[in-house]
Amino acid sequence: MRIFVGIDLDSEVRAKIARFLEGVRGFAPEVRWVRPESLHVTLKFIGEQKPERVEEIKEKLRQVEGKQVDIRFAGYGFFPTPKSPRVFWIGIQADRRLPDLAAAIDEATSKAGVPREERAFGPHLTLARSGSGAPGRRKEDRSNSNFLVLQKRLAETDELDFGAISAREFCLYQSQLSPGGSKYSKLERFALK
Repeated sequence: MRIFVGIDLDSEVRAKIARFLEGVRGFAPEVRWVRPESLHVTLKFIGEQKPERVEEIKEKLRQVEGKQVDIRFAGYGFFPTPKSPRVFWIGIQADRRLPDLAAAIDEATSKAGVPREERAFGPHLTLARSGSGAPGRRKEDRSNSNFLVLQKRLAETDELDFGAISAREFCLYQSQLSPGGSKYSKLERFALK
């Protein structure tokens, strides 16, 4: 079972992003666009786990004591660089509570045998991927034109702002891969104070 921990978006922010996606998809038709219903803020990617291990991870996540966090979705960018983009994303603005929550989840899942994160938490909302979509730089990276028209159009617009949510919970998700893209289902919800 392929799993990860994340925060869901509320319907208002999701609808704003969905309208935006409808308007810009045609500027980068060769890339894989995320379906609006799949949008989420990833706090910890865990990967493939056996069902009994998933139960242990759930138990550790129940012990996480996080606080409600306000998250604004604004701005955009490209990983690994604008000249060799493989991922198009929306920025996430939040106070210290969001990285603290991600760190607490990383700590809790490590007690269930999940490897700790090696990179610093860098919150973003992925909208589209080209190629493998992995965010880090690679030596084979070179100028990539898949997002070129989109980049030019975005440079002509005002700053993107899709609104904010107050996250009162985080979730353990299951990711099921399919030819039409990944489908996510919530396995369990965990309340924030």
